[in-house]
Amino acid sequence: MSTQKVTRRPLVLACVMLAMFMGAIEATIVATAMPAIAADLGDFSLYSWVFSSYLLMNAVTVLIYGKLSDVFGRKPMITFGIIVFLVGSILSGLAESMTMLILFRFLQGFGAGAVLPMATTIVGDLYTKEERAKIQGYLSSVWGISAVLGPAIGGILVEQFSWEYVFWLNVPIGLVALVGIQVFFHENMPVREKQKVDVPGAVLLTIGLISFMYVLVEGGVGFAWLSVQALLFIAVALVAITLFVLVERRQPAPILPFSLWKRKSIFIANMVSLTTGVILIGISSFLPPFVQGVLGASPIVAGFTLTTMSIGWPIASTVAGSLLLKIGERATACIGGVSLVVGSLFFVLLNGTSSPLHAAAGSFFVGIGMGLTSTAFIVSIQSTVPWHERGVATAANMFMRSMGTTIGAALLGGIVNSIVMQKVSTSDTETPLTVDSINLLLSDEVGSSLPAQDERLLLDAFTNGLDVVYWIVLGCSVISMLWMLRLPRAHKQKEVA
Repeated sequence: MSTQKVTRRPLVLACVMLAMFMGAIEATIVATAMPAIAADLGDFSLYSWVFSSYLLMNAVTVLIYGKLSDVFGRKPMITFGIIVFLVGSILSGLAESMTMLILFRFLQGFGAGAVLPMATTIVGDLYTKEERAKIQGYLSSVWGISAVLGPAIGGILVEQFSWEYVFWLNVPIGLVALVGIQVFFHENMPVREKQKVDVPGAVLLTIGLISFMYVLVEGGVGFAWLSVQALLFIAVALVAITLFVLVERRQPAPILPFSLWKRKSIFIANMVSLTTGVILIGISSFLPPFVQGVLGASPIVAGFTLTTMSIGWPIASTVAGSLLLKIGERATACIGGVSLVVGSLFFVLLNGTSSPLHAAAGSFFVGIGMGLTSTAFIVSIQSTVPWHERGVATAANMFMRSMGTTIGAALLGGIVNSIVMQKVSTSDTETPLTVDSINLLLSDEVGSSLPAQDERLLLDAFTNGLDVVYWIVLGCSVISMLWMLRLPRAHKQKEVA
């Protein structure tokens, strides 16, 4: 019988990890190729949307895919996601303008929204709670490996071939994962009554999230925060989300069951994912420019200080498997919370005379904290809910982290910009300085041509802005720790089938 083939779990796991690697490496590998892409396609003003389009669609669709997988199964969703992602990848490589590339990146994100949560959910279905703790560590290691390999592979492909191959590399990887899942993964769905798909809820959720996240991405950049355009999108978001809540309360099978949030452990896990999302974007976005612009290190050294987080994360995720079985989810998460606070303190203590190793150490501790907390929470969530809620519960946790990174990027970026602008606009300078003048600090050739007084002013303004960012990161770490202390104490918990 084909149902016996599902016991070949290692092969399914390998295919799932391959699909996950394809989505995880996308961010770092494209970032490396973007200078070449911008030089070829032009329209540098649209540069950030190459990333934002992918992340926006990924975040918006993840909840919907999670619920659909609870209705139709994981296999159809991950199959659809991989196919859409590959089509988007092929078209991205064929793009002849920046606008076309952004459109095709939306398509890639639409597919990735299914691939990443389904990979995690499939593991939750195939493995018991005891096994799951170890296996989720393997999945987390995919992110660390992709973060290390992405820039190197991207650099080689751009230098030896062309930027198009950065996208086309996904094709053989995705096809192997797709074929493997079709051959080795035979899903045994619980027998349940057929559910209608919550189409009104899905439409309202999509409209509300796209409007809200568009304001977060473009606010203060494409338009002013208090402009008519911004207020219009905010109004649309509020109306859509309000209607979504009203519709969901009357739906027998809602796209986002509010009952999930009433479970204390799941609510806390999602709140922590929101705050750790802010921590993640605060460090990954602002640590390299601090090391390069303030500490005066090379781009390679700046990259190294961030890479240590990608090393600490998978190590901690692997160790978390053993810790979960020995000391439980609460204790494991709290150890991770302490590591987050310690790592954040390293950043708060950074100054212009610090060593890059100081920054790398802080990054490593944050990676340890992220690995322990994320693994503890995903295992806890998947053990708490039954099969028919596992997909949306897993997706909701990933969605909250995406929201944290999006909100963090807008909030922290706006704070840095406003502090720098306030400093340079109220000082007499020989050279006209703006927020964009920060680029001069990251270029030795141009920076050295600045008058010493102007360069010092710019450096002080930038440092002050980043100091505030790191204090906010520390605040989010403390809030995360306080949430974790409210987790239920360890007790014998029977896993929900």
